[in-house]
Amino acid sequence: MPDINYLAVVLAAVAAWLVGAVWYMALGKPWMAALGKTREELMGPTGKPSAAPFIISFVAELVMAFVLAVLIVRLGPVTLANGIATGFLAWVGFVATSMVVNHGFSGARPMLTAIDSGHWLAVLLVEGAVIGAFGS
Repeated sequence: MPDINYLAVVLAAVAAWLVGAVWYMALGKPWMAALGKTREELMGPTGKPSAAPFIISFVAELVMAFVLAVLIVRLGPVTLANGIATGFLAWVGFVATSMVVNHGFSGARPMLTAIDSGHWLAVLLVEGAVIGAFGS
């Protein structure tokens, strides 16, 4: 895929990961309440967070940034506005809809859906903005 700006993809994934860190630091308590878990339950027997979810999150955001870059390039031109618009459309068409269905069937609290889907909206908007700003 010669039109993909791979530096933009990596930077978009880093920015997305940082957005997630800020998002859940700010909304950690309401998120845990909506999840129905305590901090101790999430930490597990060691009392320390596992690195695995953080690594998995970054890899997932890297894949997401790459796929979003492919969509932005294919829909072109690669601009800040088109990047943000494509990120929004990917969120509303795939992420939000999937989360609403999955959370609905699992009986998750609506606040959990709002917090988690809001996170993914922020991630896709930031990724789209970074990719779009860099161009192809």
